[in-house]
Amino acid sequence: MVEVSTLGYVVINASNLDDWEKFAAGILGLQVGSRGDDVLRLRMDEREYRMIVERGEEDDVTVLGWELETEADLSAYVDLLRRRGVDVVEGDAALRQSRLVEKLFYCVDPSGFRHEFSYGPTHAPISRPFNSPVLLGGFVTGELGVGHILAVARNAAESVRFYAEKLGLRISDYIRDTEKFPGVAVDATFFHTVTGRHHSLATGEIPIQKRTHHLMVQASAIDDVGLALDRVRKAGIPLAFDLGHHPNDRMTSFYVMTPSGFSMEYGWGGIVIDRDSWTVRNYSQLSDWGHHYALPG
Repeated sequence: MVEVSTLGYVVINASNLDDWEKFAAGILGLQVGSRGDDVLRLRMDEREYRMIVERGEEDDVTVLGWELETEADLSAYVDLLRRRGVDVVEGDAALRQSRLVEKLFYCVDPSGFRHEFSYGPTHAPISRPFNSPVLLGGFVTGELGVGHILAVARNAAESVRFYAEKLGLRISDYIRDTEKFPGVAVDATFFHTVTGRHHSLATGEIPIQKRTHHLMVQASAIDDVGLALDRVRKAGIPLAFDLGHHPNDRMTSFYVMTPSGFSMEYGWGGIVIDRDSWTVRNYSQLSDWGHHYALPG
C-alpha cells in the first residue's frame, strides 16, 4: 500500500519576515533562497527551499508538505485518502508554482493544519549550491525530509486517528510524562514515514495558544549545535528549553523561541527507524537529562 515518503517542507505564516530572515540565516544557519515582499524561501540543502515563510498575522506553522516519489504514487495515495473519507482538493497552477512542485493535493486535519501532498520538488542549479552563512557542516535532510513538527492537538485521540488511520503514518512510540511540568500530564504520540526519520510528526494536547509547539532541524555535526547555542545566547534570544537528550529519538538538542512565538528544536544525533526490527515503546520521560524549562515565569 502506498505511503508518504517524507515531510519535504513546511510553510510558516509570519508577521515579520525581516526578523525571520535574520533568525533563520544568522542563528540557525539556513540559507535565504529567495526573498520577496511577502514570501521568504529558506534553504537547508540542494532544494530551492525547505521552509517557506509567508507574510500574515497567524505567526504559526500552517502547512505540512508531504512528498511522494512519483506521480503514480501521488495519484494512488490521493485515491486512498478519498476512499478513507478524506476531503482532498487538487492544487491549482498558482499553488504548484508557489511550492515549486509538479503536482499537488491538500486536505485539512482536525487541528487546522493543511497537509499538502506532492511530487517533483525543484532543486537549485549546481551554480547555486547550499552555502550556510554559519554552519561547519550541514543539515540532515535528503530522504529524511526537513525535520519534524510537534503539532498541538485540539483533541488528541481524534488527531492520532486522523494521522494513523487516514494519512497512514506509522506510530513510532509514545511519551507519557507526569513529572516534567507540575500539574501538566504530557501524552504525546510520535509518527514516522517510509524513509524512517524517528518522527516527522508528533502530536498531543498542550496548554498553549499556538497550533505548533515546535519545529525541529537536525545538524550533521554536534559542534554546530553548540555553536548555535552560543549564537542564541549572544543575540539574547530566549531559550524555551536548554540543552538535553530525548530518550525516544535520542536527539541531543536545545529549544529556542522563533520570531513567531513557537519554538525551534535544534538538534543532532536523531535515529532512523528500521521497520523490520522496530518495536513501538512507551517512555515515561520527555528527556533523559537536561531540557530544563528556560522561559521566565
